[in-house]
Amino acid sequence: MTFETFKDLIPKIEKMSVPGESSHYIMAPEVRLNELNRLKIEEKNPRNAAVMMLFYPKKAISHFALILRPEYEGVHSGQVALPGGKVEAFDLNYTETALRETQEEVGVPTDAVTVLKSLTRVYIPPSNFWVHPFLGFAEQRPNFIIQEEEVAKVIEVPLFELLNEANVITKKMTTSYAKNIEVPSFELNGYVVWGATAMMLSELKMLLKTSMEL
Repeated sequence: MTFETFKDLIPKIEKMSVPGESSHYIMAPEVRLNELNRLKIEEKNPRNAAVMMLFYPKKAISHFALILRPEYEGVHSGQVALPGGKVEAFDLNYTETALRETQEEVGVPTDAVTVLKSLTRVYIPPSNFWVHPFLGFAEQRPNFIIQEEEVAKVIEVPLFELLNEANVITKKMTTSYAKNIEVPSFELNGYVVWGATAMMLSELKMLLKTSMEL
């Protein structure tokens, strides 16, 4: 999809309701759904974070940015994620968190991003976070500057890869909540994307596909 075609969809996207949690479930293993159904999340006093689904043109083609987390002692070591991070006390709202963290992690200035809308939050049991995703775009391909403590690499994904059903796969893996289970995943730009990031991208995919049909 060209970036101009993506921009033509923006008025529709802004008016549409987001697909909601049902779109997340498409990319969630059954054991995770069972865990989420039995959890009383608010009793766990979860922290909040926000992430950015950032679209931009690269050689006139629509791309969005993912990041590869470095290897470290933690539950999200080496995983593919969206740029973002936890809410700080000085953030005015979740939008500001997503913009600030995107600038800190991958060097995209906050004033270069137009935020279109918020999508449905996702709870992450291992780290006890509510993650609030936002959809935004930049008019030009950013000059990515990574924060090496948080980001090993920026992964630039052509939008058509997300929309291509052939890139929805199932992988056997061991997660923080189960061993050797079948996990729905996206294969994007040579990387396997699963978990909360895949759940958020599933909603984005459904939103975009619906806007294209209108």
